[in-house]
Amino acid sequence: MQQRNRLATLIASACLCATLPLAAMADYAGPSNAPANPKVSDILAKPVDDQPVKLQGKLIKKIGDERYQFNDGSGTIEAEIDDDDMPRATVDENTLVEIVGEVDTSRYDPPEIDVDRVRIVNE
Repeated sequence: MQQRNRLATLIASACLCATLPLAAMADYAGPSNAPANPKVSDILAKPVDDQPVKLQGKLIKKIGDERYQFNDGSGTIEAEIDDDDMPRATVDENTLVEIVGEVDTSRYDPPEIDVDRVRIVNE
């Protein structure tokens, strides 16, 4: 009888351990009060420091070490992109990319995007 209880406990524990990761991977996927992904024109009009952004557009010009002009069709903003965060494939002014990062504001300089990730978008 004691052997049977141990086996039942072991089976129950195994089932519980197997289902816990499923609950941990769950995430809310419904609507939220977070703002929609802004356009460059929105960021330039009302910059919010550290606002997370995801933008699609083109890196139209390299303007310095790890500094680029990014244009999404609504406006142009400076983007700071570490060389390590650039894709391995060649990117030019005609390549459609998605950049993910945060808005960086300063008292004396126009807003810019501090980019964490660049991904080439397959059209």
